[in-house]
This record gives sequence, structure tokens and C-alpha cells, in this order.
Amino acid sequence: MALMINPQIGEQCADFACGTGGFLTSWLGQLQPKAKSADDQEKVNNSIYGIEKKQFPYMLCVTNMLLHDIDMPKIYHDNSLTKDVLDYTDDDQFDVVLMNPPYGGSEKTEIKNHFPADLASSETADLFMSVIMYRLKKNGRAAVILPDGFLFGNDNAKVSIKKKLMSEFNLHTIIRMPQSVFSPYTNIATNILFFDHDKPTEDTWFYRLDMPEGYKHFSKTKPMKLEHFNPAIEWWNNRVEIMDEKKDDSQSDTWKSKKYTIQEIADNGYNLDLCGFPVEEKVILSPEDTIKTFIEKRETLDAEMDAKLQEILNLLGVK
Repeated sequence: MALMINPQIGEQCADFACGTGGFLTSWLGQLQPKAKSADDQEKVNNSIYGIEKKQFPYMLCVTNMLLHDIDMPKIYHDNSLTKDVLDYTDDDQFDVVLMNPPYGGSEKTEIKNHFPADLASSETADLFMSVIMYRLKKNGRAAVILPDGFLFGNDNAKVSIKKKLMSEFNLHTIIRMPQSVFSPYTNIATNILFFDHDKPTEDTWFYRLDMPEGYKHFSKTKPMKLEHFNPAIEWWNNRVEIMDEKKDDSQSDTWKSKKYTIQEIADNGYNLDLCGFPVEEKVILSPEDTIKTFIEKRETLDAEMDAKLQEILNLLGVK
């Protein structure tokens, strides 16, 4: 995300639920090589801003920044959702936002009161999306990880948030990610939304990042690496629509990558669940065929087991 955002000297990056500071260190990693003078280096040191609600991750984030030579890190122990979003001014806005908002949780009524009625969702990730929109500078850029539920959600608040996003921001790219990216912490499917605060959305590119060859799923010992994004990075600068291969002529067209116009998205009820992962069709058999299939499979397994047992008896010299 930091690589695609392409940080520039003089820009400030914010993460309003920064955890231990992973996105901020990624930002610094991309920006640091571009510093060519002492003045540039000072701008790099002042380029990060983070808020973290939980005490322990907050302390780790501050330590993380100190280890990255940020002597006075602007990291704050606070809750980004407890301020009225309509009170934010230009001074509260940032050039870039990189975030993976907390999701799956729900907020109390008093938290929702800090948001306009049409945006007052009970889902934490939705509320953070509103915070991001109110705190992203004009001509600013954002890359945000959101769960599938945001894409296909059709409750009033989610639809209103997506309408605001696409009418005031340019949601130019959505990367659909494999389901186990954050395993073992969660198996919720996630996506990266890239958008700019420069013009309304005219069309949005979707790209499905398939599981790399040799992987069935990611895990703590086999995590996702930057190199696994190489297909998406190559596609990024040469965008083409990619159709999935059909197994037979009866299948309808599905897409790994496709561009949809804002009109097509609006006509679809702002459902952004597009270019998703193929779902294997399940064949529903009649009770008679189910029993017949079960008997056939059992007979095959019994024969295989009998053959293996006979091999073992032969090895033991038992007749």
C-alpha cells in the first residue's frame, strides 16, 4: 500500500488506529530514501501521525517510531471516534491516510452520535471510513483495508458511506485479497481500497489477487509477503480486463480484473462485491442418488483398505 501510494517529501501520513505502527514504518521505509538534505530529513521525521486507543499497542508504536529515529513521534493515546467529524477543519487533515481499521466490532450509541445520522453505522470499520473522508486533504490519497462486508453491505449507513465516498472521492482501485491474509488472527476476507480526494469517481478498477502458486492458505509461519503482490503491481501500471477461464460453455463470464463505471455500480445498489473469488458450484443430488453415490464411494474405500491390509499381511509373512 505504501509502495503504490508513492510518498513524497513534505507530505504527512496518518493512521487513526495505528496499532504498533506497521503502516507508519512502511511509509517511512518508502519515504526515507527520497531525503536528499537535512531539510528533507526533518520533513521525513515530521511526516507521521498516529492515534491508538489501546495502551499497550500505543506504547509499542511509540517505541517503534523511536527505533526508526523519530525522536518526537506524533503518536497519541486516544480514540479517533470520540470527536464530532463535522468539527474537523483543514488543520486536522492529512495528505495521505494508510489504515487497516478495526472491523467486526460494534460501537455504542454515544459514539455514533459523533457522526451525521446517515453515516452513523454501528460497525467500527464504517465509522473509520467516515473519519478518513473528513480528515483527508483535498488532492490527498488513501489506501485502506476493509472487510468484504463493507463491499456488499446494503444497510442504509453502508450505502450512504459508499455514496459519499464515490461522489466526493475518486475510488479508482479495489484489490480483492485472498481470505487467509491475516490468518491466524482472522479469516475474514479483506480488500484494499485506493482513493484520491480530487474528483468524483467515474469508474473503478477491480483486481483479484489470487493465492500464489504452492500456497493453499497463509498462516503465521507462512505469511503473505510483498513478493506475492507482484502480479497486482505489474497489472497496476498496465491495466487490462482479465476474464476467468471457463470450464465449459455453460458457465457465465466471470472476471479477475474489470473496470466498472459509476453508473454500473449505482445500478448495482453500490454493491462492490465484484471480481471476487470463484465459488465452486455444489451439485445437489436426489436422496436415491446420494445413497447410491455413498455406497459406491464406500465400496471403493473398502477395496483400497483391503488391498493395503493384504500388503501388510504379506510383509509380515501372514497367509
